Amino acid sequence: MNDSELNSVLTRRQEINEALDNGDQVKLKYRVVNVYSEFSEFTRKEIKQYEGTFQKFNTNKDNYLCLEQLKRMMEILGAPQTHLGLKQMINEVDEDEDGRLSFREFLLVFRKARAGQLAEDSGLAALAKYTEVDVNKVGVNGAKEFFEAKIEDLKKLSKFEEEIRQEQEDRKRGEEEKAVRRQEFLERMAIFGK
Repeated sequence: MNDSELNSVLTRRQEINEALDNGDQVKLKYRVVNVYSEFSEFTRKEIKQYEGTFQKFNTNKDNYLCLEQLKRMMEILGAPQTHLGLKQMINEVDEDEDGRLSFREFLLVFRKARAGQLAEDSGLAALAKYTEVDVNKVGVNGAKEFFEAKIEDLKKLSKFEEEIRQEQEDRKRGEEEKAVRRQEFLERMAIFGK
């Protein structure tokens, strides 16, 4: 890419960002975007988590959320929407006006939520709220469940270790008692043997 092409791309990106900041509709000339550079307000980890949510509901794997998939997502997230509400949600971030959400458009929901540009009673605000990751509840990338499972396994192992330790102590105590009884027997025999 030469300097003029790079300058053209950067100028277009600036125009898009300014239009989005002003709340204007933006028609994209192309679809190839790097979400990590375009959505620099999010960490890579956050984008990956949003992508995981997006892909979970993108059941036909076409990289778009259609009305039915968005409906299912909102139902599962506990914020069901009417048909009109779903259409309104899509229209609010559907920059290419194809009636479905690409992953980039899906990320726009979270950008607007973070910027405070979503009405509290809108479906998009509900989507942003319900898909935000609460690290205290779910951990980082499933780490909470992993470590909780590990703790449970360790508790089970600890229980088994405790049982084994108890058996060993009982066996040791039994051997000590046997040694004491044998010693007492030998002492008594020594009395009779003299």
